[in-house]
Amino acid sequence: MALARHGDGPVAVARAYASQVHPVFMLPPVATALFGAALASEGTRAFDPAVALVYAGAAFFAVYTAHVKDGYVDFHRRGEDDDHPMTERGCRLGLAGATVGFAACLVGLAVLATPVAVALAAPMWAVGYLHAPQFDTNPVTTTLGYPVGIALCLLGGYAAQTGTLAVAPVALAAVFVVTLAGVKVIDDAQDYAYDRSIDKRTVAVVLGPAPARSLAVACLAGGLFAVVPLAITGVLPPASPVASLAFGAVAAVAVRREPTTATMLLVRGAYLFLAGLLVAVFFRPLVAAGVALPDVTAFGPYTYLATEVVFGSAAALLLVRAGRDALWRAARTVAAVYPVAYVWDWYTLEVGVFSIPMRTGVELLGIPLEEHLFMLVVPALVLGVHETVNPREDGDGE
Repeated sequence: MALARHGDGPVAVARAYASQVHPVFMLPPVATALFGAALASEGTRAFDPAVALVYAGAAFFAVYTAHVKDGYVDFHRRGEDDDHPMTERGCRLGLAGATVGFAACLVGLAVLATPVAVALAAPMWAVGYLHAPQFDTNPVTTTLGYPVGIALCLLGGYAAQTGTLAVAPVALAAVFVVTLAGVKVIDDAQDYAYDRSIDKRTVAVVLGPAPARSLAVACLAGGLFAVVPLAITGVLPPASPVASLAFGAVAAVAVRREPTTATMLLVRGAYLFLAGLLVAVFFRPLVAAGVALPDVTAFGPYTYLATEVVFGSAAALLLVRAGRDALWRAARTVAAVYPVAYVWDWYTLEVGVFSIPMRTGVELLGIPLEEHLFMLVVPALVLGVHETVNPREDGDGE
Protein backbone atom coordinates (compact mmCIF):
# COMPACT_ATOMS: atom_id res chain seq x y z
CA MET A 1 0.00 0.00 0.00
CA ALA A 2 1.16 3.52 -0.79
CA LEU A 3 2.51 5.81 1.89
CA ALA A 4 2.34 9.11 -0.03
CA ARG A 5 -0.82 10.45 -1.67
CA HIS A 6 1.00 12.51 -4.29
CA GLY A 7 3.48 10.56 -6.37
CA ASP A 8 5.22 7.20 -6.18
CA GLY A 9 8.66 6.07 -5.18
CA PRO A 10 11.05 6.89 -2.34
CA VAL A 11 11.35 10.58 -3.26
CA ALA A 12 7.59 11.12 -2.95
CA VAL A 13 7.54 9.25 0.36
CA ALA A 14 10.46 11.26 1.71
CA ARG A 15 8.77 14.49 0.61
CA ALA A 16 5.53 13.46 2.35
CA TYR A 17 7.26 12.74 5.65
CA ALA A 18 9.41 15.87 5.42
CA SER A 19 6.23 17.92 4.99
CA GLN A 20 5.35 17.19 8.61
CA VAL A 21 8.40 19.10 9.83
CA HIS A 22 6.91 22.56 10.32
CA PRO A 23 9.83 24.86 11.28
CA VAL A 24 7.59 27.59 12.71
CA PHE A 25 6.23 25.22 15.38
CA MET A 26 9.13 22.75 15.48
CA LEU A 27 11.97 25.18 16.15
CA PRO A 28 10.70 26.66 19.47
CA PRO A 29 10.48 23.31 21.36
CA VAL A 30 13.91 22.20 20.15
CA ALA A 31 15.43 25.62 20.85
CA THR A 32 13.79 25.74 24.30
CA ALA A 33 15.22 22.34 25.19
CA LEU A 34 18.67 23.64 24.27
CA PHE A 35 17.95 26.83 26.20
CA GLY A 36 17.19 24.76 29.30
CA ALA A 37 20.56 23.06 28.88
CA ALA A 38 22.28 26.43 28.48
CA LEU A 39 20.52 27.70 31.60
CA ALA A 40 21.93 24.74 33.50
CA SER A 41 25.48 25.52 32.41
CA GLU A 42 25.77 27.96 35.32
CA GLY A 43 24.92 25.23 37.81
CA THR A 44 27.16 22.72 39.52
CA ARG A 45 27.38 20.41 36.50
CA ALA A 46 29.25 21.18 33.28
CA PHE A 47 27.30 21.47 30.03
CA ASP A 48 27.05 18.11 28.22
CA PRO A 49 26.31 18.62 24.48
CA ALA A 50 25.37 14.96 23.91
CA VAL A 51 22.72 15.02 26.63
CA ALA A 52 21.39 18.34 25.34
CA LEU A 53 21.04 16.98 21.82
CA VAL A 54 19.30 13.81 23.00
CA TYR A 55 16.71 15.83 24.92
CA ALA A 56 16.27 18.17 21.95
CA GLY A 57 15.72 15.05 19.83
CA ALA A 58 12.97 13.92 22.21
CA ALA A 59 11.31 17.32 21.79
CA PHE A 60 11.56 16.99 18.00
CA PHE A 61 9.93 13.56 17.89
CA ALA A 62 7.17 14.64 20.29
CA VAL A 63 6.22 17.59 18.09
CA TYR A 64 6.54 15.46 14.94
CA THR A 65 4.10 13.01 16.51
CA ALA A 66 1.67 15.86 17.11
CA HIS A 67 1.89 17.08 13.52
CA VAL A 68 1.37 13.64 11.97
CA LYS A 69 -1.50 12.77 14.31
CA ASP A 70 -3.15 16.16 13.78
CA GLY A 71 -3.00 15.81 9.98
CA TYR A 72 -4.26 12.22 10.18
CA VAL A 73 -7.27 13.18 12.29
CA ASP A 74 -8.11 16.42 10.48
CA PHE A 75 -7.94 14.95 6.96
CA HIS A 76 -8.62 11.24 7.18
CA ARG A 77 -11.06 11.24 10.10
CA ARG A 78 -12.75 14.64 10.35
CA GLY A 79 -12.45 15.78 6.76
CA GLU A 80 -11.50 19.29 7.92
CA ASP A 81 -8.38 19.70 5.74
CA ASP A 82 -8.56 19.94 1.96
CA ASP A 83 -5.44 17.85 1.41
CA HIS A 84 -2.75 15.82 3.14
CA PRO A 85 0.48 14.41 1.68
CA MET A 86 0.27 11.04 3.44
CA THR A 87 -2.12 8.11 3.20
CA GLU A 88 -3.69 6.59 6.30
CA ARG A 89 -1.07 3.87 6.27
CA GLY A 90 1.62 6.49 5.79
CA CYS A 91 0.34 8.42 8.82
CA ARG A 92 0.27 5.31 10.99
CA LEU A 93 3.79 4.38 9.91
CA GLY A 94 4.92 7.97 10.56
CA LEU A 95 3.44 7.83 14.05
CA ALA A 96 5.17 4.51 14.70
CA GLY A 97 8.50 5.88 13.48
CA ALA A 98 8.22 9.04 15.57
CA THR A 99 7.31 6.95 18.62
CA VAL A 100 10.32 4.70 18.10
CA GLY A 101 12.55 7.76 17.76
CA PHE A 102 11.12 9.26 20.93
CA ALA A 103 11.55 5.99 22.82
CA ALA A 104 15.18 5.82 21.69
CA CYS A 105 15.73 9.32 23.07
CA LEU A 106 14.17 8.26 26.38
CA VAL A 107 16.56 5.32 26.56
CA GLY A 108 19.42 7.70 25.79
CA LEU A 109 18.35 10.00 28.60
CA ALA A 110 18.05 7.06 30.99
CA VAL A 111 21.63 6.09 30.18
CA LEU A 112 23.25 9.53 29.88
CA ALA A 113 21.18 11.66 32.25
CA THR A 114 18.89 11.04 35.22
CA PRO A 115 15.40 9.66 35.96
CA VAL A 116 14.19 13.25 36.46
CA ALA A 117 14.96 14.06 32.84
CA VAL A 118 13.14 10.92 31.67
CA ALA A 119 10.12 11.76 33.83
CA LEU A 120 9.92 15.27 32.34
CA ALA A 121 10.45 14.07 28.77
CA ALA A 122 7.87 11.27 28.75
CA PRO A 123 4.77 13.54 28.96
CA MET A 124 5.90 15.44 25.85
CA TRP A 125 4.99 12.50 23.62
CA ALA A 126 1.64 12.09 25.37
CA VAL A 127 0.83 15.79 24.84
CA GLY A 128 1.72 15.46 21.16
CA TYR A 129 -0.15 12.22 20.55
CA LEU A 130 -3.30 13.32 22.38
CA HIS A 131 -3.39 16.76 20.75
CA ALA A 132 -6.00 15.47 18.30
CA PRO A 133 -8.73 14.47 18.77
CA GLN A 134 -8.61 14.40 22.57
CA PHE A 135 -7.10 17.77 23.55
CA ASP A 136 -8.04 20.04 20.66
CA THR A 137 -11.77 20.07 21.43
CA ASN A 138 -11.48 21.44 24.97
CA PRO A 139 -10.71 25.15 25.49
CA VAL A 140 -8.23 24.48 28.30
CA THR A 141 -6.25 21.65 26.76
CA THR A 142 -6.31 23.03 23.23
CA THR A 143 -4.83 26.28 24.57
CA LEU A 144 -2.33 24.89 27.04
CA GLY A 145 -1.09 21.81 25.18
CA TYR A 146 1.67 23.54 23.20
CA PRO A 147 2.71 25.94 26.03
CA VAL A 148 2.94 23.06 28.51
CA GLY A 149 5.02 21.14 25.99
CA ILE A 150 7.40 24.10 25.73
CA ALA A 151 7.63 24.24 29.53
CA LEU A 152 8.52 20.55 29.64
CA CYS A 153 11.22 21.15 27.03
CA LEU A 154 12.77 23.85 29.21
CA LEU A 155 12.52 21.96 32.49
CA GLY A 156 13.70 18.69 31.01
CA GLY A 157 16.59 20.33 29.17
CA TYR A 158 17.73 21.78 32.49
CA ALA A 159 17.15 18.62 34.51
CA ALA A 160 18.99 16.49 31.94
CA GLN A 161 22.13 18.51 32.70
CA THR A 162 21.77 18.92 36.46
CA GLY A 163 19.61 16.02 37.62
CA THR A 164 17.34 18.42 39.45
CA LEU A 165 15.30 21.61 39.05
CA ALA A 166 15.80 25.14 40.35
CA VAL A 167 13.78 28.30 40.80
CA ALA A 168 14.97 29.97 37.58
CA PRO A 169 13.86 27.25 35.10
CA VAL A 170 10.56 26.74 36.92
CA ALA A 171 9.87 30.49 36.87
CA LEU A 172 10.77 30.74 33.18
CA ALA A 173 8.60 27.72 32.39
CA ALA A 174 5.64 29.46 34.05
CA VAL A 175 6.37 32.63 32.05
CA PHE A 176 6.40 30.63 28.81
CA VAL A 177 3.13 28.86 29.64
CA VAL A 178 1.28 32.11 30.36
CA THR A 179 2.76 34.04 27.42
CA LEU A 180 2.33 31.28 24.85
CA ALA A 181 -1.22 30.65 26.06
CA GLY A 182 -1.97 34.19 24.89
CA VAL A 183 -0.40 33.45 21.50
CA LYS A 184 -2.37 30.19 21.20
CA VAL A 185 -5.71 31.88 21.95
CA ILE A 186 -5.11 34.33 19.09
CA ASP A 187 -3.89 31.51 16.84
CA ASP A 188 -7.06 29.49 17.44
CA ALA A 189 -9.19 32.55 16.66
CA GLN A 190 -8.13 32.21 13.01
CA ASP A 191 -10.57 29.31 12.65
CA TYR A 192 -13.35 30.82 14.77
CA ALA A 193 -16.10 30.58 12.16
CA TYR A 194 -15.30 27.00 11.17
CA ASP A 195 -14.68 25.82 14.74
CA ARG A 196 -18.02 27.28 15.79
CA SER A 197 -19.80 25.53 12.91
CA ILE A 198 -18.56 22.12 14.08
CA ASP A 199 -18.87 22.86 17.84
CA LYS A 200 -15.12 22.78 18.39
CA ARG A 201 -14.71 24.50 21.74
CA THR A 202 -11.70 26.76 21.47
CA VAL A 203 -11.43 29.80 23.75
CA ALA A 204 -12.66 32.06 20.95
CA VAL A 205 -15.73 29.88 20.45
CA VAL A 206 -16.51 29.63 24.17
CA LEU A 207 -15.92 33.28 25.10
CA GLY A 208 -16.40 35.02 21.77
CA PRO A 209 -13.71 36.74 19.66
CA ALA A 210 -13.49 40.01 21.61
CA PRO A 211 -13.31 38.52 25.15
CA ALA A 212 -10.87 35.88 23.86
CA ARG A 213 -8.64 38.62 22.46
CA SER A 214 -8.78 40.44 25.82
CA LEU A 215 -7.79 37.23 27.64
CA ALA A 216 -4.91 36.74 25.19
CA VAL A 217 -3.66 40.28 25.76
CA ALA A 218 -3.84 39.75 29.53
CA CYS A 219 -1.79 36.54 29.24
CA LEU A 220 0.81 38.23 27.06
CA ALA A 221 1.07 41.24 29.35
CA GLY A 222 1.20 39.13 32.52
CA GLY A 223 3.83 36.76 31.18
CA LEU A 224 6.08 39.49 29.80
CA PHE A 225 5.82 41.66 32.91
CA ALA A 226 6.59 38.70 35.19
CA VAL A 227 10.17 38.78 33.88
CA VAL A 228 10.67 42.18 35.56
CA PRO A 229 10.11 41.12 39.20
CA LEU A 230 12.02 37.91 38.50
CA ALA A 231 14.99 40.04 37.41
CA ILE A 232 14.60 42.43 40.35
CA THR A 233 14.61 39.55 42.85
CA GLY A 234 17.67 37.97 41.24
CA VAL A 235 15.94 34.86 39.87
CA LEU A 236 16.83 36.01 36.34
CA PRO A 237 19.78 38.16 35.18
CA PRO A 238 19.30 41.96 35.08
CA ALA A 239 19.19 42.08 31.27
CA SER A 240 16.19 39.71 31.06
CA PRO A 241 13.53 42.47 30.84
CA VAL A 242 15.08 43.57 27.54
CA ALA A 243 13.70 40.34 26.05
CA SER A 244 10.24 41.30 27.33
CA LEU A 245 10.57 44.77 25.78
CA ALA A 246 11.42 43.25 22.39
CA PHE A 247 8.50 40.84 22.47
CA GLY A 248 6.24 43.49 23.98
CA ALA A 249 6.93 45.87 21.09
CA VAL A 250 5.91 43.16 18.61
CA ALA A 251 2.87 42.19 20.70
CA ALA A 252 1.69 45.81 20.91
CA VAL A 253 1.43 45.86 17.11
CA ALA A 254 0.16 42.29 16.76
CA VAL A 255 -2.83 42.49 19.11
CA ARG A 256 -4.39 45.21 16.94
CA ARG A 257 -4.28 43.04 13.81
CA GLU A 258 -6.59 40.30 12.59
CA PRO A 259 -5.81 36.79 13.93
CA THR A 260 -3.76 35.49 11.00
CA THR A 261 -1.39 38.46 10.89
CA ALA A 262 -1.33 38.69 14.69
CA THR A 263 -0.30 35.04 14.99
CA MET A 264 2.45 35.46 12.42
CA LEU A 265 3.85 38.45 14.31
CA LEU A 266 3.51 36.87 17.75
CA VAL A 267 5.26 33.64 16.74
CA ARG A 268 8.20 35.64 15.47
CA GLY A 269 8.07 37.82 18.57
CA ALA A 270 8.32 34.66 20.65
CA TYR A 271 11.55 33.85 18.80
CA LEU A 272 12.90 37.27 19.83
CA PHE A 273 11.78 36.64 23.40
CA LEU A 274 13.57 33.29 23.60
CA ALA A 275 16.70 34.67 21.91
CA GLY A 276 16.77 37.67 24.27
CA LEU A 277 16.43 35.46 27.33
CA LEU A 278 19.17 33.16 26.02
CA VAL A 279 21.56 36.09 25.64
CA ALA A 280 20.60 37.50 29.05
CA VAL A 281 21.02 34.17 30.86
CA PHE A 282 23.99 32.72 29.02
CA PHE A 283 26.12 35.83 28.52
CA ARG A 284 24.79 38.13 31.31
CA PRO A 285 25.81 41.27 29.35
CA LEU A 286 24.94 43.85 32.03
CA VAL A 287 26.78 41.92 34.73
CA ALA A 288 29.80 41.31 32.48
CA ALA A 289 29.97 45.01 31.60
CA GLY A 290 29.60 46.06 35.23
CA VAL A 291 26.46 48.09 34.45
CA ALA A 292 24.50 49.12 37.53
CA LEU A 293 21.06 50.66 37.90
CA PRO A 294 21.06 54.41 37.23
CA ASP A 295 21.31 56.39 40.48
CA VAL A 296 18.59 59.02 40.21
CA THR A 297 19.55 60.36 43.64
CA ALA A 298 22.18 62.33 41.73
CA PHE A 299 19.40 64.92 41.38
CA GLY A 300 19.65 65.48 45.13
CA PRO A 301 16.63 67.34 46.54
CA TYR A 302 15.03 67.33 43.09
CA THR A 303 15.00 63.51 42.82
CA TYR A 304 11.32 63.01 43.72
CA LEU A 305 10.36 65.92 41.47
CA ALA A 306 12.30 64.46 38.53
CA THR A 307 10.51 61.12 38.76
CA GLU A 308 7.16 62.93 38.79
CA VAL A 309 8.10 64.82 35.65
CA VAL A 310 8.90 61.55 33.87
CA PHE A 311 5.73 59.72 34.85
CA GLY A 312 3.62 62.86 34.54
CA SER A 313 4.83 63.27 30.96
CA ALA A 314 3.88 59.68 30.23
CA ALA A 315 0.40 60.28 31.68
CA ALA A 316 -0.06 63.42 29.60
CA LEU A 317 1.01 61.68 26.39
CA LEU A 318 -1.40 58.79 26.96
CA LEU A 319 -4.32 61.12 27.67
CA VAL A 320 -3.60 63.41 24.73
CA ARG A 321 -3.36 60.35 22.48
CA ALA A 322 -6.71 59.09 23.80
CA GLY A 323 -8.40 62.31 22.68
CA ARG A 324 -9.91 65.50 24.04
CA ASP A 325 -12.88 63.72 25.63
CA ALA A 326 -10.58 61.35 27.52
CA LEU A 327 -8.47 64.28 28.68
CA TRP A 328 -11.48 66.06 30.14
CA ARG A 329 -12.80 62.89 31.77
CA ALA A 330 -9.42 62.38 33.41
CA ALA A 331 -9.27 66.00 34.59
CA ARG A 332 -12.68 65.71 36.26
CA THR A 333 -11.77 62.42 37.92
CA VAL A 334 -8.42 63.70 39.20
CA ALA A 335 -10.14 66.81 40.61
CA ALA A 336 -12.69 64.63 42.42
CA VAL A 337 -10.01 62.34 43.87
CA TYR A 338 -7.65 65.14 44.90
CA PRO A 339 -9.41 66.28 48.15
CA VAL A 340 -9.54 62.72 49.49
CA ALA A 341 -5.90 62.13 48.54
CA TYR A 342 -4.85 65.43 50.14
CA VAL A 343 -6.40 64.58 53.53
CA TRP A 344 -5.08 61.04 53.42
CA ASP A 345 -1.58 62.23 52.50
CA TRP A 346 -1.50 64.94 55.17
CA TYR A 347 -2.61 62.48 57.86
CA THR A 348 -0.07 59.78 56.98
CA LEU A 349 2.75 62.35 56.99
CA GLU A 350 1.52 63.89 60.23
CA VAL A 351 1.51 60.60 62.14
CA GLY A 352 4.87 59.56 60.66
CA VAL A 353 3.80 56.66 58.45
CA PHE A 354 6.50 57.53 55.89
CA SER A 355 9.14 60.15 55.18
CA ILE A 356 10.42 61.75 51.95
CA PRO A 357 14.14 62.54 52.23
CA MET A 358 14.88 63.31 48.56
CA ARG A 359 12.64 66.38 48.12
CA THR A 360 12.97 70.11 47.67
CA GLY A 361 11.66 71.00 51.13
CA VAL A 362 9.01 73.30 49.67
CA GLU A 363 5.68 72.84 51.45
CA LEU A 364 2.23 73.92 50.37
CA LEU A 365 -0.89 73.66 52.55
CA GLY A 366 0.90 71.51 55.10
CA ILE A 367 2.39 68.87 52.80
CA PRO A 368 5.41 68.80 50.45
CA LEU A 369 5.04 70.22 46.96
CA GLU A 370 5.98 66.83 45.52
CA GLU A 371 3.01 65.19 47.22
CA HIS A 372 0.60 67.58 45.53
CA LEU A 373 2.07 66.58 42.18
CA PHE A 374 1.99 62.93 43.16
CA MET A 375 -1.75 63.16 43.79
CA LEU A 376 -2.19 64.48 40.26
CA VAL A 377 0.29 62.27 38.41
CA VAL A 378 -0.71 58.85 39.76
CA PRO A 379 -4.45 58.97 38.99
CA ALA A 380 -3.71 60.67 35.65
CA LEU A 381 -1.33 57.85 34.70
CA VAL A 382 -3.87 55.22 35.75
CA LEU A 383 -6.58 56.92 33.71
CA GLY A 384 -4.25 57.32 30.73
CA VAL A 385 -3.53 53.59 30.74
CA HIS A 386 -7.25 52.86 31.20
CA GLU A 387 -8.25 55.03 28.24
CA THR A 388 -5.53 53.46 26.09
CA VAL A 389 -6.43 49.88 26.95
CA ASN A 390 -10.19 50.54 26.79
CA PRO A 391 -10.74 53.05 23.96
CA ARG A 392 -14.30 54.39 23.62
CA GLU A 393 -16.27 54.26 20.40
CA ASP A 394 -17.63 57.75 20.93
CA GLY A 395 -14.27 59.34 21.76
CA ASP A 396 -12.44 61.59 19.31
CA GLY A 397 -9.34 59.52 19.91
CA GLU A 398 -10.82 56.64 17.87
